[in-house]
This record gives sequence, structure tokens and C-alpha cells, in this order.
Amino acid sequence: MTKKEYSFYPGCSSQKGASSSNYLTSVETMCDSLDIQLNTIPDWNCCSASIGYGGGCEAPRIALSARNIALSEKHHPGQDIVSTCAACWLATREAKERLDEDIILMTDTKTALAECDLEYKSTSPVRHMAEVLIEDIGYDQIGEKVTRPLEGIKIAGYVGCQTNRPFGIDGESFENPKYLDKLVTTLGADAVDDYEKKVSCCGGALAFSEPDKSQAMIKEIIESAYDHNADMIVTP
Repeated sequence: MTKKEYSFYPGCSSQKGASSSNYLTSVETMCDSLDIQLNTIPDWNCCSASIGYGGGCEAPRIALSARNIALSEKHHPGQDIVSTCAACWLATREAKERLDEDIILMTDTKTALAECDLEYKSTSPVRHMAEVLIEDIGYDQIGEKVTRPLEGIKIAGYVGCQTNRPFGIDGESFENPKYLDKLVTTLGADAVDDYEKKVSCCGGALAFSEPDKSQAMIKEIIESAYDHNADMIVTP
């Protein structure tokens, strides 16, 4: 298999001591097995995924993600930008979409980036790791690398809303995407086919402003998986 290279945006949650640091370890191990080379964007910054919506205007939040894109285009030209964090992916993808459609926002952002000798060129696609696995690697090649099938484990695939709307995975249904279930079965586990909370919002954007509401939404997602006798929940 030819090694595939990507410009990697790890995000804050992947760092040591953060909530998804173990996730990054798993991703790196998986990429080694699948001949994927992740080239970390140097000097990357937070995408302000949650707190950025708490107040203030749109421009600073967009500029933060634009800086990461500009750094990627400078240091890893020609490489797709890939993130494993759903919030980081959405923030970066949204920034690219907004900049490409709003000339005033684009001009203001370019002016801000020029202060740190960076230029936003809008040449790099922004993708989630799930897209890379499905579109560039494929279920068959992933299955060939499985050495310890997850037999006998029932898994509820929680897609959520960040990786589903507004962009989603190409060719998948917004109401009932199947790619995560296919990945689960590719690894040898049993997928919960009728998991009704698959694309429900978890309230992540409310985690800072209204934590009680967010926790109530998460509780429903977990209880639904429990009602379907799932052993665990997986999420992209």
C-alpha cells in the first residue's frame, strides 16, 4: 500500500492530559498500520470550537481556523487537512466555507493573517479522519488489517450532528448514515442498526453556557444505547 500523507490538525482535546489524548494514541497506531502519514501543522492554535460561540463576533473565531489553514498551506502544500476531532473539523470546515463565500470576511481575515506573515489561499480541502478511512482507504483494506476481531461486542454508533450536518460524509444519508455501522462490522463487532439517537445533538455547544441542558441530552444518548443492550458507544 502506498503511504498517504495528510496535513494533520490534532486540536486541543488530543493533547496530553486532555479528554481525547488516548484517542490520538489510537489514531497514530491505526495510521501506522494503514500506511498513513500525519504531518502535524506546526504552531497550530485552538479552533475555539465551543467557547468561540459564547460571545463576540464571528471574525475572531473564523480567523483562528484560517490561521491553521494558512499554516498548513505554507508548510504542507498540496496536502488535505485532516482532523480527528469532530468539533475541530467542523470549525475548520465552516471557516473555509464562510471565507470562500464572503468577500468582506475574506478580506478582513487576510488582513489579520498578514500581521503574522501568513496568507490564506483556500487550496486545501478540510476532511475528517472518517472521510479518509472510507474514501481513501476503504472498508476492505481496513478489514484486512484487523488482527483481533471485536467478536461478541455490540456497539452503538453515535454519529452526532457535527460530522453529519451541515456537511456530512459524501453519499451518506443525513437521517441515517451507515458508515460508522459499516466500520463497526468491519472490525468484527455487531452494530446497533436501529439506534434512534444516532444523529441526535449532544449539546456540546451548550457545555459552557447551559451545562444542565447539555448533560440531559447526553444522558438520553447513553440511555438509548443501554436500552438497545449495547456494550459501548463509538463516535467519530
